[in-house]
Amino acid sequence: MRSEELHETLLPKRLALPIFASDPLSSVAYATQEILLVLTLGGLAYLHFTPWIAAAVVGLMAVVVLSYRQVVHAYPSGGGSYEVVSTNLGDAAGLVVAASLLVDYVMTVAVSVASGVDNIISAVPELADHRVAMALVFVACLTAVNLRGVRESGRAFAAPTYLFIAGVLIMVGTGLVRWLLGHAPLSESASFGVTPKPADAGLAGFALVMLCLRAFSSGCTALTGVEAISNGVPAFRKPKSKNAASTMAVMGIIAVAMFVGVTALALITKVHITEDACRLTGLPGACGSYTQRTVIAQLAAAVLGGEHSVGFYYIQAATALVLVLAANTAFNGFPLLASILAQHRYLPRQLHNRGDRLAFSNGILALAITAGLLLWFYKADVTSLIHLYILGVFTSFTLSQTGMVRHWNRELHTTDDAETRRRGRVARVINAVGAVVTGLVLVIVLATKFTQGAWLAVVAAVVLWVMMRGIRRHYDATAAELAVADPRTELVRPSRVHGIVLLSTLHKPTLRALAYARAIRPDELEALTVAVDREETAELERQWAELDLDMPLKVIDSPYREITRPVVEYVRSIRRTSPRDVVAVFIPEYVVGHWWEQLLHNQSALWLKSRLLFTPGVMVTSVPWQLTSSLRADHPARRAPGATRRGEPAPGTQRPVTHGTEPGDGPKAD
Repeated sequence: MRSEELHETLLPKRLALPIFASDPLSSVAYATQEILLVLTLGGLAYLHFTPWIAAAVVGLMAVVVLSYRQVVHAYPSGGGSYEVVSTNLGDAAGLVVAASLLVDYVMTVAVSVASGVDNIISAVPELADHRVAMALVFVACLTAVNLRGVRESGRAFAAPTYLFIAGVLIMVGTGLVRWLLGHAPLSESASFGVTPKPADAGLAGFALVMLCLRAFSSGCTALTGVEAISNGVPAFRKPKSKNAASTMAVMGIIAVAMFVGVTALALITKVHITEDACRLTGLPGACGSYTQRTVIAQLAAAVLGGEHSVGFYYIQAATALVLVLAANTAFNGFPLLASILAQHRYLPRQLHNRGDRLAFSNGILALAITAGLLLWFYKADVTSLIHLYILGVFTSFTLSQTGMVRHWNRELHTTDDAETRRRGRVARVINAVGAVVTGLVLVIVLATKFTQGAWLAVVAAVVLWVMMRGIRRHYDATAAELAVADPRTELVRPSRVHGIVLLSTLHKPTLRALAYARAIRPDELEALTVAVDREETAELERQWAELDLDMPLKVIDSPYREITRPVVEYVRSIRRTSPRDVVAVFIPEYVVGHWWEQLLHNQSALWLKSRLLFTPGVMVTSVPWQLTSSLRADHPARRAPGATRRGEPAPGTQRPVTHGTEPGDGPKAD
C-alpha cells in the first residue's frame, strides 16, 4: 500500500471495538476465576466475599474508563498515557509509563493466548500435552494477520469478538432467568469441597484483609487493555476523539455487564475451583486424573445443557478464540507505542518504520518473538504468568491520571470562559479520583503479587527504562557529533587520493575492481596482495608482469599467514605518512544467491572491511561480481517482502544489468 493510502486504513467504531477492546472484553473469561482461585485458598467459607470484591473491580473500571475518556479528548495524537505523563510530569516519568506498558503488552499476549489454550483444553482435555505448541502457533497466526495491516486484522477479529459477547450475554441471561424461576443451574464442581491450605485456614484480621486484597488485585485483570483506545486514537475515523471516547464508553458498559453476570452466575451455580485439583474433595476419581474446567466452561455446561451440548461448545470455541484474539490489543498498542518512542529516539529508529501494508512490522515482530519466548519459558501456564501481569497497567493508570490533574490545572489558569472552567473542574475531579484509586490499587498489587513473581515484571521495566535512556543518550551524542556548524569547512577536498586494489589472484572480479579503480582516477593507484603462499604469489607476479599495467603491484610478506592485519597496518602507514590524504580501498566481492553460499565466500573481505571502517581517512569500496546463482535469486518472480517499497520492478518486467568490466560499457538487457 502506498503511503498516501494511510487514510483508507482508518477504522469505524464497529471495527475499532474488537481491535482495541478485545482484551478488556475477553478478560471476563478469567477475571472471576482469578478471584475465586485466591479466595478458595482459605476454603469455601471465604467465597461470600466475592460480590464485594467484584463490586470494587466494577467501581474501579468505571473510574478508569471515565478518566481515560478525558485523556482521549485532551491528547488525541495517540500517545495515551506516555504522552500525558511526558508532557505534564517530565520525560523520566513518561519513560516509566512507557516501560511499564511495553512489559504489560507482552504479558497481555502471553496471558491471553495461554488462557485461550486453557479453554480449548477444557473442551478437549486430550490436547493438554500440546499446550505450548498450540500457544506458539496462535502467536504466529496473530502475527501474520497483523502484518497484513490494522484494517485487515479488524475485519478478521470483529466476528469472533461479537460472537463471544453475544454468547456470554445469552448464557448469563439464561442462567439468571432459570435462577429467578427457582431452577438454579448447578456446576459440575458444586458438590466438591475444598480443603484450605494450612497457612490460609481460619484467617482473621489483617491476614483476612490481605487475602481479600490479593483476590481484588487478581480480579483487576479485568482492566487490562483499557488504555489501548487512548493509544490508538489516530486509527479512528474523524471525528477521532469523539469516536474513540464513544468506543471506550461502549467497551466499559459491555465489559462491566459481562463481568458482573459471569461473577453472579459463578456464585449461583456454586463453581468451586482451586489452583491444585488435589485440594478438592468429593472427586469421582483420583485427583491426578481430574482436569479442572475453567469457570466459563463450567458455567456453559451448567446453563446451556451439559458438556456435550451445542451451547457448551459454542461458548468454549468463542471464548478460546476471543482470548487468543485479545492479544490483538497488544499487537496494536505495542507497535504504536514503540513507534512513538522510536520517533522520540528512545528506541531503535527501525520501530518507527511502516511495512508494506502500512503496519509497524518491526514492532509486531518484536512483540511476537518476546511473547513467544515467555510462553515457552513458562510452559503457557496462566497461573504462572498471571503474577507478572497488570502491574504495568496500574503504573500507567496512576501516573497518567496524575498528569491529567496537572493538565487541567494548567488549563484552568489559562482560560476565563465560565463554561470551559466548569468542564475543566469536573474533569479534574474525575482524574484526581482516578489517580488516588489506581494509586491505591498499584500499592495493593505490589504488596500482594511482588513476591509471587511480579518482581520479574518490575525488573524488566527497570531494565527497559535504563535501556531507553541509554538509547536516547546515544542518539543525542551521535546527532551532536554529526552536526555541521559550517558546511564549507566539511567540503574541503583532500590533498590526494591514494587508491589500493586488493587482490589474491587475477580473475574476472579482480579485473572489474581494477577497471573501476582506474576509472575513478585517484592521484596514486596500486594493487596490493598479501604473500601467504609463496608459489601463488610468484604466479600472481608473473601474470601481473604479462598484463603490463601502468600500476605497481605491492606484495606484503605475511610469515604468520595473516591477511587482515598486514593490510590494515599498510593502509595506516600511508595515513601516518600523509595525514591529509584519503586512502580508497577497492575490494572485489562475489554476489551469491543463497545464504549458505555466503558462508563459503567473502569472509576475508568481511573482516577487512570491518577493520578498515574504523580507520579515519579510509574509504572502502566493494566492487561486486554477480555469480549465476545471484541472477536467479534476483529474478522478478522471486520478489521478497518489501520489494515494492524498495522500488524493485514488478513481476514480468526487466531491469538493465551492466555486463561490461571496462568504463564506457553500456547497459545490456538481462
